[in-house]
Amino acid sequence: MSNSESKVKDLKPGQENVEVKVRVLERKGIKTIRTRAGDRTIGLYTVGDDSGRVTLVAWGSKAASLEAGDSVKISNAWVSSYRGEVQLNIGRSSVIERVDDTEVPQIEEVPEDRPEAPPQAQPRFGSRGGGYQLYTRPRRYRSSRSRR
Repeated sequence: MSNSESKVKDLKPGQENVEVKVRVLERKGIKTIRTRAGDRTIGLYTVGDDSGRVTLVAWGSKAASLEAGDSVKISNAWVSSYRGEVQLNIGRSSVIERVDDTEVPQIEEVPEDRPEAPPQAQPRFGSRGGGYQLYTRPRRYRSSRSRR
């Protein structure tokens, strides 16, 4: 593992430029969601390493880029929280590289453990639900030079 690689169990909402080596455990499906920016296509997956598993949200052109069983290194990902669950996200600037099967555990070897969202991302009203406080990805601004 390189110095910049993270383990699934250590993922925290708000992290950016995350690099992980994971096994794709399950492809949950591809769907279109409505956002403030309009309709977006996402792919939902469960991925994991020897420390646990996490939901991966693949945005846009990356939505259909993975299959169950794939061994991959993901770079330039970001971490968010949705309904109290930590999620790893990939998009336009993220990189997916295939890695040797021996670099990540087999599907049956990945523990069920999931990273914990900090208390701020948990329901504020106990078991009655509602009142979620969510982390969102910080907005990236481009300089005027990059749009020429």
